[in-house]
Amino acid sequence: MALSGMRGLSVFISDVRNCQNKEAERLRVDKELGNIRTRFKNEKGLSPYEKKKYVWKMLYIYMLGYDVDFGHMEALSLISAPKYPEKQVGYIVTACLLNENHDFLRLVINSVRSDIIGRNETFQCLALTMVGNIGGREFAESLAPDVQKLLISSSCRPLVRKKAALCLLRLYRKNPDVVNVDGWSDRMTQLLDERDMGVLTSVMSLLVSLVSNNHDGYWSCLPKCVKILERLARNQDVPQEYTYYGIPSPWLQVKTMRVLQYFPTVEDPNTRRSLFEVLQRILMGTDVVKNVNKNNASHAVLFEALGLVMHLDAEKEMMSQCVALLGKFIAVREPNIRYLGLENMTRMLMVTDMQDIIKRHQAQVITSLKDPDISIRRRALDLLYGMCDVSNAKDIVEELLQYLSSADFAMREELALKAAILAEKFAPDLSWYIDVILQLIDKAGDFVSDDIWYRVVQFVTNNEDLQPYAAAKAREYLDKPAIHETMVKVSAYLLGEYGHLLARRPGCSPKELFSIIHEKLPTVSTPTVSILLSSYAKILMHTQPWDPELKDHIWAVFNKYESCIDVEIQQRAVEYFALCKKGAALADILAEMPKFPERESALIKKAEDTEVDTAEQSAIKLRAQQQNSNALVVTDQRPTNAPTPVGVGQLSLVKMPNINSSVENLADEGMVHTNGTLTKVDSQLAAPSADLLGDLLGPLAIEGPPTVATTTEQNPVSTSQGVTSAADALALAPLEEQPSSIQPIGNITERFNALCLKDSGVLYEDPNIQIGVKAEWRAHQGRLVLFLGNKNTTALVSVQAIILPPAHLRTEIAAVPDTIPPRAQVQCPLEIVNLRPSRDVAVLDFSYKSGSSMVKVNLRIPAIMNKFMQHISVSGEEFFPQWRSLSGPPLKLQEVDPNPNNLVASTTFYSENPRAMLCLVRVETDPSDRTQLRMTVASGDPALTFE
Repeated sequence: MALSGMRGLSVFISDVRNCQNKEAERLRVDKELGNIRTRFKNEKGLSPYEKKKYVWKMLYIYMLGYDVDFGHMEALSLISAPKYPEKQVGYIVTACLLNENHDFLRLVINSVRSDIIGRNETFQCLALTMVGNIGGREFAESLAPDVQKLLISSSCRPLVRKKAALCLLRLYRKNPDVVNVDGWSDRMTQLLDERDMGVLTSVMSLLVSLVSNNHDGYWSCLPKCVKILERLARNQDVPQEYTYYGIPSPWLQVKTMRVLQYFPTVEDPNTRRSLFEVLQRILMGTDVVKNVNKNNASHAVLFEALGLVMHLDAEKEMMSQCVALLGKFIAVREPNIRYLGLENMTRMLMVTDMQDIIKRHQAQVITSLKDPDISIRRRALDLLYGMCDVSNAKDIVEELLQYLSSADFAMREELALKAAILAEKFAPDLSWYIDVILQLIDKAGDFVSDDIWYRVVQFVTNNEDLQPYAAAKAREYLDKPAIHETMVKVSAYLLGEYGHLLARRPGCSPKELFSIIHEKLPTVSTPTVSILLSSYAKILMHTQPWDPELKDHIWAVFNKYESCIDVEIQQRAVEYFALCKKGAALADILAEMPKFPERESALIKKAEDTEVDTAEQSAIKLRAQQQNSNALVVTDQRPTNAPTPVGVGQLSLVKMPNINSSVENLADEGMVHTNGTLTKVDSQLAAPSADLLGDLLGPLAIEGPPTVATTTEQNPVSTSQGVTSAADALALAPLEEQPSSIQPIGNITERFNALCLKDSGVLYEDPNIQIGVKAEWRAHQGRLVLFLGNKNTTALVSVQAIILPPAHLRTEIAAVPDTIPPRAQVQCPLEIVNLRPSRDVAVLDFSYKSGSSMVKVNLRIPAIMNKFMQHISVSGEEFFPQWRSLSGPPLKLQEVDPNPNNLVASTTFYSENPRAMLCLVRVETDPSDRTQLRMTVASGDPALTFE
């Protein structure tokens, strides 16, 4: 593309580059844009040369980051020019300036189609390149058949067919319907016989996308892919220009093996044998060399082969060979190869019977923890965490504790969490677990989450034999001159509860325990002060008879904090001081904490989540998350509250419940749910639980079972039946109950009511899916985005979302993909237009299938009247004339006398009617009785006033 002949363009570029500052550049650009705009107004006087020059200038200005909001038609007109120079400029500038949603693109579809079906191969390449870059549904529907014909045409040159394959790939990603599986299965099989490596590479890219969506229709391609791998592995008929540092077309090898990973298995024994021979050749023939480019290419092929070996569940001998090869790679100097070796060895942990073989490389993995590259250290930590079991838990945890002191601050939180999880899952005895956690808090207190020391409290509370040992260890740590605040918390709690068990030991009398804990009081934060006050009350309670000196000290502390500005501390000080005056009754009130009910460990749950995230299970499941759809798919975004079934480790004597799984647990106990609420509740569960630890720790309380609501939800009724509740007054659409074994998490009505007052939040959630809403409202129009998040490690299929709008709303929802990949989130836009006032709401008819369970729910969309209102500011002089002009029903529901004590408000209601409707509100108050109010609403529309 020679631009040297365009002197005006060259001068403009030189002027911009010579600008001394941003302001000078902006002035020069604005001047040029004004000149271009003036010249384009007199388009008839422009020669083709001048039009090209000005369009190039527009593109350069756009590349500098300035908005170019005119001249698009001039660029598009160049596409239909008969000569190559003009047509080239038109295609390039159009591809850069316009996106797939631009309305102007419709104007050039016919011109582009003419170039595609024409006989000029240069024009065909220009058109295919632009369509492939822009994409778009309209291009896909109009041009896909012509692009397919070019791809399968035997008369086209390889260059055109290669571009046609890549163009069709882009169109397929935008609209999968352009490729019919039934008709294209045989065509793809024939295209895999192509001898030209460029066309074959492009076709393989298309095949990767096709099989990622549906592999069932392309089984006939599998033997052809194996033959292609054989041809490449033996370097047969591979042109020199496709050989990269002696490696035959590494890009094609990687794509071919990726295609094979989308098929569940290779059933034909001959094909399977040939494939494993090729994989064996790749495994044996790859080594580390000095040339970086050759290393990158050969190891890209190798690691894709390793993923295929794991996917096909090869024989143990070959898997062992893979582990040995990875063990060699994690010891080389090249950091990229070490990283990939550690990552793939972590994946290999998911293969049965491989953990013992991987543990042979434990020493080298530990060495990688000291690598200068933090990404390698992270992968080494993941691998150590995954390979840990009862046999090597002590060694690995001790190494992690030793490494904790020198670890990067960016890694310490993850390191502390994983060390705590391993100590809990694989501890040989509980005393060792206590030692590990206290060391963890001592070395990295800033990075130890509250969940970790909460878990220690639960273990100690539920194991009486452990209580003296834990209290003694806590006493030892308090002797240190400087300890972390988290250590103060756990030590104060343990000594308050079980310090009396150490009364006969030297230095452990109640007075000495109080003294050593009280020394830490001036250095701790407000939440910790609450725990220390509780500990003082416990120490005093366990002292029988009371030591007068100790009592005076503790009472003085309580007196001091009775006037504390912090409400939590003040309440504890007042209540503990009052309790202490009850004498012997204090022992009954502040009795020792009872054992916690069996709970699921929050830390072990995190362990299971981490294992899934780091090992990825297999390459096929990872790539299943990348399949394309009409909506935006954001992978690897797991909802933080997604429940996951968790196995219980050796130390899981206490199970901590997940708040989101409480509904499921209640359902297992025979409770019947109605739209997310309980209609039958066990009397013991319905009452507020006496969570003594929660009372003791206040805002830092260990997660306990949520209080169960006993109220039942009334189904909304139509307007003719009246309004049954305040909640139902917002939405009168009848919702029928859908019988399903999957019950919602939380109260659906409460979620709906919350979204009526705010624009983002969760609309619905169950163990499999979470539906969130984010909305924007402007006048009578609203744009909502439904976030459909799959919380499972398996895909949700048969997904359908249909909007059932009432008569006063016009809605349009984007297509929802039939499948939501594992741990993925799909965004589904929804447009709403308000036609007239009404209290009826739109209903989302949503259904999906998870495993063998079909779930179908009807959800109210929070598009109610107040969403189409906009507040306005008016003075009293403006308000009351409007108020008096609306005389009586039906424009005004009540009539009140003017009163200076009354409150007034105003808003504007928008609908499709071009005239916005003013709404007025007046609240009557009584200065002598502020407990009673009366509200009057008025507007110029009787229907709006009534609704």
